Amino acid sequence: MPTFDMDPYDGDENDYMPQEDDWDRDMLLDPAWEKQQRKTFTAWCNSHLRKAGTQIENIEEDFRDGLKLMLLLEVISGERLAKPERGKMRVHKISNVNKALHYITSKGVKLVSIGAEETSAKEGLLLWCQRKTAPYKNVNIQNFHISWKDGLGFCALIHRHRPELIDYGKLRKDDPMTNLNTAFDVAEKYLDIPKMLDAEDIVGTARPDEKAIMTYVSSFYHAFSGAQKAETAANRICKVLAVNQENEQLMEDYEKLASDLLEWIRRTIPWLENRAPENTMLAMQQKLEDFRDYRRQHKPPKVQEKCQLEINFNTLQTKLRLSNRPAFMPSEGKMVSDVSNAWGGLEGAEKGYEEWLLNEIRRLERLDHLAEKFRQKAATHEAWTEGKEEMLQARDFETASLSEIKALLKKHEAFESDLAAHQDRVEQIAAIAQELNELDYYDSPSVNSRCQRICDRWDALGALTQKRSEALQRTEKLLETIDQLYLEFAKRAAPFNNWMEGAMEDLQDTFIVHTIEEIQGLSTAHEQFKATLPDADKERGAILGIHNEIAKIVATYHVNMAGTNPYTTINPQDINAKWDKVRQLVPQRDQALIEEHARQQNNERLRRQFANQANVIGPWIQTKMEEIGRISIEMHGTLEDQLTHLRQYEKNIVNYKPKIDQLEGDHQLIQEALIFDNKHTNYTMEHIRVGWEQLLTTIARTINEIENQILTRDAKGISQDQMNEFRASFNHFDRKKTGMMEAEDFKTCLISLGYNMGEAEFSRIMSIVDPNRVGVVTFQAFIDFMSRETADTDTADQVMASFKVLAGDKNFIMADELRRELPPDQAEYCIARMAPYSGTDAVPGALDYMSFSTALYGESDL
Repeated sequence: MPTFDMDPYDGDENDYMPQEDDWDRDMLLDPAWEKQQRKTFTAWCNSHLRKAGTQIENIEEDFRDGLKLMLLLEVISGERLAKPERGKMRVHKISNVNKALHYITSKGVKLVSIGAEETSAKEGLLLWCQRKTAPYKNVNIQNFHISWKDGLGFCALIHRHRPELIDYGKLRKDDPMTNLNTAFDVAEKYLDIPKMLDAEDIVGTARPDEKAIMTYVSSFYHAFSGAQKAETAANRICKVLAVNQENEQLMEDYEKLASDLLEWIRRTIPWLENRAPENTMLAMQQKLEDFRDYRRQHKPPKVQEKCQLEINFNTLQTKLRLSNRPAFMPSEGKMVSDVSNAWGGLEGAEKGYEEWLLNEIRRLERLDHLAEKFRQKAATHEAWTEGKEEMLQARDFETASLSEIKALLKKHEAFESDLAAHQDRVEQIAAIAQELNELDYYDSPSVNSRCQRICDRWDALGALTQKRSEALQRTEKLLETIDQLYLEFAKRAAPFNNWMEGAMEDLQDTFIVHTIEEIQGLSTAHEQFKATLPDADKERGAILGIHNEIAKIVATYHVNMAGTNPYTTINPQDINAKWDKVRQLVPQRDQALIEEHARQQNNERLRRQFANQANVIGPWIQTKMEEIGRISIEMHGTLEDQLTHLRQYEKNIVNYKPKIDQLEGDHQLIQEALIFDNKHTNYTMEHIRVGWEQLLTTIARTINEIENQILTRDAKGISQDQMNEFRASFNHFDRKKTGMMEAEDFKTCLISLGYNMGEAEFSRIMSIVDPNRVGVVTFQAFIDFMSRETADTDTADQVMASFKVLAGDKNFIMADELRRELPPDQAEYCIARMAPYSGTDAVPGALDYMSFSTALYGESDL
């Protein structure tokens, strides 16, 4: 049963005018006052009867039969009274009036004036007027009589709610008649407020009637009550839309940052995967320097961008959860996991590229060494073969004497011995050329060509040797004894000469070592070689003694073979010259080994210098990672205290960066020295880099987690004590101390907090806190769940109800209504996204605010 209120000022549309009983008795005798009251009451009654399609002109006459009085009560109360009598007789009229009075009495209404029980309503109406007119100049509402005489108060009320109806700036305080008539006419024409007073009655009275003014003002209050609801509804909608617009901007920022980072990775990976080798050591070292620039200058900012991307994503998801919005799903291929996978591909390519660079440098170093060795051996062999073909093709034996023939034969035998001795050098040359081919030496064609010429010439020498040997053997029977001493000299001088040439090659041979042990091995071999020199010198003396013996025989017996040794081109002068060369090369080799030993000692110093720092920095990074992990799960002070502590911790970590840079400098010295291993430490520069990047990312992510907890705490109204309780409960059931609760531990935690749920309910809760079905619950998800249990947040139904107020209870809303009630940017935001309304009551241009409201919360698609 609806209430029936006699107070016309409390905002209830079922009000009607109270009767007088305690007015100043003199006023009751004033005809002008009585006329004014009658007019005001008549207008008030007509404001309600108009809803039933009728009105009254004279109260005494029109209410006499009780019919319109009963109709007035039905309009006010919204109820049906007893069926009225339709007869014209006095008894019928009295019956109808009695029915009306009986109905009023049955509602417990006492027909009294505005007394003490009405004081609060009067005060409330006055405060409403003061609040609404406060911004207007020359308006000062202090009462319900003289404050309204200039008419500006009525005009201000209308302009505040419907500014398009009155040009307030053109009104003057000294023209009350115009102001009052303007307000009364506009109210009646546009606001459906009956004209209860005349301007002349107010202006011409020293103190206008308070009751009449209050009654008239209450009509304005009722007319504008709907505007207050619309204002409240519009404020709620604006708040919801502002959240959505801010979140959309964050989503656009994330998409752009993710796109830029993925595009940089996409451009960088092909460069890192390019394995096109260079032909020279200088070109490969430039590639290595370019790679170092990439690691020092280009990659670190991208590491920061990747970390910031993860932080922005976590912050956005937190804001969405706090505002009851669905989680953000980035565009395909732009998830945090996609960026992480792409980053992993980048680092994989990066690692492979660095290994390839170092291997290529080793290969080129080896190639340069082999190429130089090939050139030395080839030059030595080519010098030896010079003139040998002409010698083998000579026909000197045809005219030689017997002794000369024998000499030629012996000489040829000595040459064959020398030829066999050079076989090993030819094979070495061919082997080096083959190795250069296998290692893809850039100048292999010229190497192969030179090697082929040597082999072809060697084959020709072999054929010519065989041919000359056969010719000499055919004439051997014609030869007589030949001087054995010449032959002995030739036989002993040839291998000794070959030994000296080999020794000179070895002493001039270039070498490449990477450790002290390797250079010590070369030094040991060199010392062993020097130990053989005394025996070699004895062999040289014996060979020279043979030559001296020949000279003695020739001088003694005047043999015709005097002169050069017919069996060999080697002479004592050659032997002595080569021996002097060997003795000269020995100290040079000593100096080269000493210098290399010093270089390896410096390399060892560089290894130890790098290792000493790396063995400190590596464990320091690991310790800091563990300490950050403990900080993130322990409770020491407020979240702000923890945040301050973590930021100081971050500052200390950043201040450690110079040590990392110093280690990078030492690492560069190691690479420039071509040092490829370090037995003094298990830490490589790559380990340190990855650990340092993980440390920076972890401290930034931990700070972001605390910031999100503060954001959650403040948005949800969680006290610090509650947050500490949440953390204590979480830490207790985080049994593995990983920062995440196992599913069974979470269930036990809920039971400890008073939850009593079956498997179905627990599965539902797990789908909320673990949407990806990982099987664990993070602290952030735990806080969200616990705070959401009692949170008072806006919902789709609340937003829908607010739009319905702005639409005047319609199931749709028009664009003009949105532009009138909302700020321009938010009105256009709604118009652009609302679908056309397709209900049976649709009109052209109708918009569907219901589907729009549910879409804001992910309950439908826009």
